[in-house]
Amino acid sequence: MDQAKPSPIKTSHKLGEDNVKVLGLDLHNPVFFVSGIVIILFVLLTILLKEQANEFFGWLRPAATTNFSWLLAIAGNLFILFCIIVAFSPYGRIRLGGDDAKPDFSYPAWFAMLFSAGMGIGLMYFGVSEPLSHYGSSLAADAGTPESWAPLSGAPGDEAAAARLGMAATVFHWGLHPWAMYAVVGLALAFFSFNLKLPLSIRSTFHPLLGERVWGWPGHIIDILAVFATLFGLATSLGFGASQAVSGLNHLFDVPDTTTSEVVLIGLITGFALVSVVLGLRAGVKRLSEINMILALLLLLFVIIAGPTLAIATGLFSYLAAYLVELPALSNFVGRSDSNFYTGWTAFYWAWWISWSPFVGMFIARVSRGRTIREFLICVLVIPSLVSLLWMTAFGGTAIEQVMAGNA
Repeated sequence: MDQAKPSPIKTSHKLGEDNVKVLGLDLHNPVFFVSGIVIILFVLLTILLKEQANEFFGWLRPAATTNFSWLLAIAGNLFILFCIIVAFSPYGRIRLGGDDAKPDFSYPAWFAMLFSAGMGIGLMYFGVSEPLSHYGSSLAADAGTPESWAPLSGAPGDEAAAARLGMAATVFHWGLHPWAMYAVVGLALAFFSFNLKLPLSIRSTFHPLLGERVWGWPGHIIDILAVFATLFGLATSLGFGASQAVSGLNHLFDVPDTTTSEVVLIGLITGFALVSVVLGLRAGVKRLSEINMILALLLLLFVIIAGPTLAIATGLFSYLAAYLVELPALSNFVGRSDSNFYTGWTAFYWAWWISWSPFVGMFIARVSRGRTIREFLICVLVIPSLVSLLWMTAFGGTAIEQVMAGNA
């Protein structure tokens, strides 16, 4: 049956009424200033109390992932179920922006921005290291014991089984679950913005619960928390990427492998991102996303052609099958014997993806006007997941092949 056309929410709020102009920038007051002050204080305290901060965060992350792993696992599974149910329900026919809305971007440009928004530094950093880590721990003699980091029970002594399990665990962390998290947030933002005519902000999605209070301090707190979540997710990604890039520059050009080099590199990356944002969505972000996608594709093609091409081609299907076979066991959170893997890898990843979801969700919502809900959910879940599978197969599969051949 057809769903009734959603009607815009009536509100007394006027877009930008709380904003102030500073140096030509349109800033939201008080979200920007409260977030900015707290972030600056946080960074200064972390620098001044480096040892204490290192000890505190060294305790906090494993404590959080261990104590809340069950909640993160349930949330990740529910996000996927929600996306599937909504996509194939009558609501899937609703078009973001109204019945007459046309897509703002072509499929290639849209896919490039989807992929670039959600997965970038992480694929570079973990493309080789994670499959090798899971493969090694699955193959080890202690696999299946409480001390092991192997996924599930591992595959001691069986190289082929360890490779399949290692790749299945890797694709699990980079496939449907993270993209379902992004899709749920993105869909909520897109629907409330394009169809219900509310501002494109996290607080708008809480209007049915809070009413007009979302424009006051309850809404300010929601947006401030979204800023903090994005900050910590971004810090994790840039930390991984900068350390890897500086290590590579040191190996190739003797660039000092120091914290100073990492800070300089992060500054350059931030500068590129700032320029792309200032140039606008079409001239800046879209172009940077397409350049990013082209460079990643060229690197991927080089590895496929120069590496074990046939093994990568066959591995793409065998690893996809392994992922689908192991998906129920990897998604289960009850009675797990692989606690190190479950809390140290999976729970960490789910927390990382959730922290990124306000930023990534808002971006994919902004570029998805004109798509139907069904098209949005299927494409956001499937296309980036398949690209991640291909990437991990090419890089991780090639690395495992080298280890098996004794060329580690």
